[in-house]
Amino acid sequence: MIARYLAVAALLGATMTAASAQGQNEQFIPGLVYRTGAYAPNGIPFANGVADYYKLVNERDGGINGVKIAFEECDTGYATDRGVECYERLKGKGPTGAAYVIPLSTGITFALTEKAPIDKIPIITMGYGRSESRDGAVFQWNFPLLGTYWTAADIILQHIAKKEGGFDKLKGKKIALVYHDSPYGKEPIALLQKRAQMHGFEAMLLPVTHPGVEQKATWLQVRQNRPDYVLLWGWGVMNSTAIKEAVAVAYPRDKMYGVWWSGAEQDVRPAEDGAKGYHSVTLQHTAGQFKLHDDLKKFVYDKGQGLAAKWEETGEILYIRGLIDAMLGVEAIRTAQAKFGKKPLTGEQVRWGLENLDLTADRIKALGFEGVLKPIKVSCADHEGARTGRIQTWDGKNWNITSDWYTSDDNVIAPMVKEAAEKYAAEKKVAAGCLTN
Repeated sequence: MIARYLAVAALLGATMTAASAQGQNEQFIPGLVYRTGAYAPNGIPFANGVADYYKLVNERDGGINGVKIAFEECDTGYATDRGVECYERLKGKGPTGAAYVIPLSTGITFALTEKAPIDKIPIITMGYGRSESRDGAVFQWNFPLLGTYWTAADIILQHIAKKEGGFDKLKGKKIALVYHDSPYGKEPIALLQKRAQMHGFEAMLLPVTHPGVEQKATWLQVRQNRPDYVLLWGWGVMNSTAIKEAVAVAYPRDKMYGVWWSGAEQDVRPAEDGAKGYHSVTLQHTAGQFKLHDDLKKFVYDKGQGLAAKWEETGEILYIRGLIDAMLGVEAIRTAQAKFGKKPLTGEQVRWGLENLDLTADRIKALGFEGVLKPIKVSCADHEGARTGRIQTWDGKNWNITSDWYTSDDNVIAPMVKEAAEKYAAEKKVAAGCLTN
């Protein structure tokens, strides 16, 4: 593992040095990653996808409209304090400073949310972070693109309700949330409690201490209380441990639904056949290679520059999610260049690009992501941009889509966002309003 990490660091360092030779015509993007520590098995494929997409843009396109991407990683180990240290070390690099930051941690996101307006660097939290941060008038620098945790929880509950014959059929049932005892794991609680109040089911809250390798007491409670469904909000080893413990207490995996950070190959393979039938909500995409991979192979992997240990790994869920996250950032820069010029941009200018991001079906197809993503349109009022997902199920070898598309219910979520955003603005004395550049 250490040798592999050093090799990756050397390769990234060489890439950075080559990019630096371009002088001032480069766009610096920091990478907050965790290639080491308890969460490395999940952090590595995501980081590989991000870095490989930046390489692809440089190798195939010569950069973003001729502006090369300069990229440097800093390992946070998924620790909030280290994440802040990495951010502070990297935020001023490059001719214009950091274009944006991808924390890949809700805890780090919470810490950076108050720094971003001062430093004028946007935060891309695709599929995580503060659920109320979709309100761009209050959280002007946060962009929880593609889905918040309230969106994820709502889609899962809609699916469960559909299976039961309607939300009214949930009355009297028990739905447990087994969650990582951190800001990340606590995010869906408000939505779950709101739906429980609306529909008369009991919400059981079962926290799991970091990193999640000890869950016997948690699953003893599951065995004793026998909830009708279990929602899993884990990360890293916590997910596979939860599935193994479910097997041990004979809790059916087809009654378990994970968030999209609990629905990757790394989460189910360690449980072997015990994971069959386990579900998760998708952040739109599932596993499998697609059109973009043709260029990825030609311009990156055939040249020996790819970071995945095996080509097949580029079709895995967390790697693909890294590709998508990087693509959204690059397209935000491209959008901003149309207004500010084809040159390295400041974080403030890229923030405008994120808030005006409009990826149509045609543009998604041109980028090679057809069938992977649906259109996304961001605005000041909506920093989430899209709130759709599906359910996927593990068959022992592969993830398979097993539902139609769902859209989270804004009749439920929008008032929650408004209330929470207003509370945050009052507490932090934020002057709410749409920014213009």
